[in-house]
Amino acid sequence: MTKKRIIYTSICLAIAFISFIGIRYVYNSGYIRLNYPSVELYPVHGIDVSHHQKKIYWDKLDKQKVQFAFIKATEGGDFKDTRFVENWQQAKNLNIAVGAYHFFTFCKDGELQALNFIGSVPKDSTNLPPIIDLEFSGNCSKENYREDILHEIDLYIKTIEAHYGKKVVIYTTWEFYKKYLTQNFTENPIWIRDIQTTPQLDNDREWLFWQYTNRGELEGIETLVDLNVFSGTRHEFEKLMK
Repeated sequence: MTKKRIIYTSICLAIAFISFIGIRYVYNSGYIRLNYPSVELYPVHGIDVSHHQKKIYWDKLDKQKVQFAFIKATEGGDFKDTRFVENWQQAKNLNIAVGAYHFFTFCKDGELQALNFIGSVPKDSTNLPPIIDLEFSGNCSKENYREDILHEIDLYIKTIEAHYGKKVVIYTTWEFYKKYLTQNFTENPIWIRDIQTTPQLDNDREWLFWQYTNRGELEGIETLVDLNVFSGTRHEFEKLMK
């Protein structure tokens, strides 16, 4: 290889590397994202938050047409999100539909986890349906115990539905959905995470909510935030709170 070619190749590699770093930076910073759902197709938009979003100025969100918020309440058998009570009360005071979610851990009893959620989230028919968050990320390693995991999830869902009188909505990733949910809990609506494209579930199953990015930016939240849409109309959305 000649000296000129070596220099040329090195420059090209350097440009490619810098471009990669630049694209990764603007993506991670939230300046660009892949999904921009149509307001005409999906008129109901919302967020999901936890203590990771730190202090939220809810009055500013209300002015940005945030129509619903799912707020993390609990995780596992005893963890309670440190921002839940404040977030719940603040969101309830505004014209924002509110629901709570529980991060399900594979290493804890399902009924115990349900009782943790029930002890934290008020029973109110005007709330959005309770959410169970099922994913591998951030979870304990127990993937080889498939039937045990499904059994504990079933216990959790039955306990929650008996208490609140509403169907539990399952939030999940594609990885977890394909491994555990394709043929299971088919009566429970799905909230799917897909930050690359519009999701289409297997077996003609329809999703109820779609988390289309984890890189949203909103005034009133100092961190990046998950953005979501509801699958139907405003009228259909309001039926969830009855």
